[in-house]
Order: sequence, then C-alpha cells, then structure tokens
Amino acid sequence: MSENLAMDFVILCDADTERLLTNTSILSWMETVNVAMETMYGVMEDLGVDSLDIDWISFLVWMFLPIMVAFILPVFVILLLYLTALIIHIYRARHKLRDAFAVDVWLGARKTVALLWELQGKIWHGYEIHGVEKLPATGPALVVYYHGAIPIDLYYVMAKVVLHQNRLLYAVADRFLFKIPGWNLMLKVMCVTPGAPEDCIKLLREGNLLSLSPGGVREALFGDEYYRLVWKNRMGFAKVAKKAKVPIYPMFTQNCREGFRSIRMGRHFLEWVYEKTRLPIVPIYGGFPVKFRTYIGDPIPYDPNVSAQELAVKTHNALERMIDTYQKIPGTVFGALLDRVPAFSTKKED
Repeated sequence: MSENLAMDFVILCDADTERLLTNTSILSWMETVNVAMETMYGVMEDLGVDSLDIDWISFLVWMFLPIMVAFILPVFVILLLYLTALIIHIYRARHKLRDAFAVDVWLGARKTVALLWELQGKIWHGYEIHGVEKLPATGPALVVYYHGAIPIDLYYVMAKVVLHQNRLLYAVADRFLFKIPGWNLMLKVMCVTPGAPEDCIKLLREGNLLSLSPGGVREALFGDEYYRLVWKNRMGFAKVAKKAKVPIYPMFTQNCREGFRSIRMGRHFLEWVYEKTRLPIVPIYGGFPVKFRTYIGDPIPYDPNVSAQELAVKTHNALERMIDTYQKIPGTVFGALLDRVPAFSTKKED
C-alpha cells in the first residue's frame, strides 16, 4: 500500500515539475503544489493512512529544486564571461605589453576563449550554424540578428568566425556592460563596441564584419516565446548600412528564447522602469540545454536608390520570414529539448 501511495505521489510531483518548465509564473507553481498536496492527503485518507514517514526538509528541497536550478544556471554564463575576462588578463600579464601594442598579440587570447565558447555550445546546446559561408571572406558586412534573453548564440557565432574564418565579428552592446567590473578589457579584446553610429560606420568602412540587434536590451527583456521583433521603428542600423554602403545579413537562432527566459510577472511595471531608467532589472532564468541552430540568411545588397526606412522594413521582413521558417511558435522548453533527439528534430534546410 505504501509503495502505491509513493508511486501516486511521484506521478503528481513529476507532472508538476514538467509544468514548471513551461510556466514562468511562480504563483501558478505554488498553486500547483497546493493542489498536489491536497490530492496527496486525499489519497492518504482513502487508503486509511494516517501519516507518512517522509523527511519534509528533503521533500521541500526536491520540490523547489527546479526553481533554484532555473535561476542558478544563468549565473554559469556570467562565470564563463568572467573566465573569458580572466584568460585575457592573464594573457596580457604573461606578455607584459602595454595596451597600445596589444592589437598585435591578442589573436592567441581570442582563439583560446573562442575555443572555450565553441566547446560549451557544442556540449550544452548541440550548437549548429548554417549559412556562415554566406558571410564575405573579405570586406565589410552588417549582421542583424534577433536578441534572445541572453545573446549566448552570438558568442557562438563570434567564436565560429574567429576559429574557422580567421576574421573578427565586431558586436554592438549596451553601454551598461562596459560598467561591469572586470569586463572592459574583455569587451575591447573581443571587439565589442558601445555602438555610436560614427564608430559603426568607421568599422565597416575599414572592411570589418559588424553585428547588432535593433531590438537590443528591450527585445531581450520583453520578448517572449512568440519571437516577435521589438524594434519600435528603429532604423539607425539601416542608416549606418547606407552610409557605409554595405550589405545586411539577417541572422536568427532557433530556440534562443527557450534556452534563457525573462520573468513575465510584473512585466508592465518592469517595462515602465526600464523605459524611465534604462536599467535591465528583469530577472533572467533558464540555462536549459535546448537545441540551438543559427541560420544566416541571404544578403540584402546595398542599393543607393533604397531609403533607410525602406531598408529597415526589408530587413525586418527578412528576419520575420526566417523566424516563421525555422522557429516553432510558440516556443516551448520541452519541445526545444526534444529537438536534440534526431527522431524529434525540427531542423530545416537553408
């Protein structure tokens, strides 16, 4: 009898654990726990069992472990970023060179950390990239991508380009990243820029590859499993592309929003705070080992007869078509996990 009761209890808890993975509301999870406990007591009463010999502390730890893990795993990404910064600082100290001469010796550091990120992506996400050969082997181009809650997919792309094309992929990042202790040198060495328009134009005119997300932090924090673009009529990237006379390559990573997600509870208030302060205070959770596939689309060539607004619309539409083609809507963590199993794979040809 106790074995049957234990099995009923495990079934209830396993069902609730799966529901936790697809429900971002902690309140709903607590309500589910209450229902499970009431059902368990009902089963006990029906079976005439007065009490169970259960270590309640162990039970509570087991019950809330998925929540704790979901918020701890993003910390792992932060630790990887600090490890990247540490490798770069060690590399500089080893060579004992001034920053003014660093440009000639950072290749080893870049390739070391690129290998670190490539291995992490391969192991944790079974990472694949399709269409990287479309990027020019020489000469400038602007890569425009969809911004996940944490743009870890962009780190993987940067690593691939460094290791396999021997090129640098510059990236535009929010200014608040440059204020994080220990990150300034890392961002500089890994070719990350705050993204002033004149700096972007200069980089492109020098023949570099540059990546940016028009949605930026806003898209990262307030996007959802429907993968809608959150650009708010931004067209600065199109003006940069026109002035630099470069093609635009749309880029999208399948399941990027299932690997890491932002809390939706109190969304409107958090969005109001962000618009007023530009502080990215929305909690991020996840780190789930879902399948990641990055797709790079066909280039949108430079055309002097196309206005910046028309170019922005073209890019927006091209990225939306990629999302419709490669992403299952709405995205789910469970479905993205299954995508790592060949029998359930949703891989589509370019």
